[in-house]
Amino acid sequence: MGTGTVSDPARKASHELDIVLFGFADSGPEPVLAIGEAKWNEVMGMKHLERLRLIRALLTARGKPGAASARLLCFSGAGFTDGLRAEASAAEDVVLTGTADLYQTSR
Repeated sequence: MGTGTVSDPARKASHELDIVLFGFADSGPEPVLAIGEAKWNEVMGMKHLERLRLIRALLTARGKPGAASARLLCFSGAGFTDGLRAEASAAEDVVLTGTADLYQTSR
């Protein structure tokens, strides 16, 4: 796990990632399992998800192993918009984690 920056030459920009999860590989580059963003005091919405989808597309276009199927993770201390919640419930590759999830105790 780590953080990262992905360049976007077409937009002449770079995109920072708060979370990058890698898998293990016997040889060659480690596959990307997930990319994500974390916001403590900001309600996350569709713009955050669209940004993650763009970054995943950039990584996929560069041939990064695992990028095409990488999960998109959103962590927020302030919550999520209804639109993002609806999208996450319909899309298997989107995972939302809020404070209730982080503080939940196992039984």
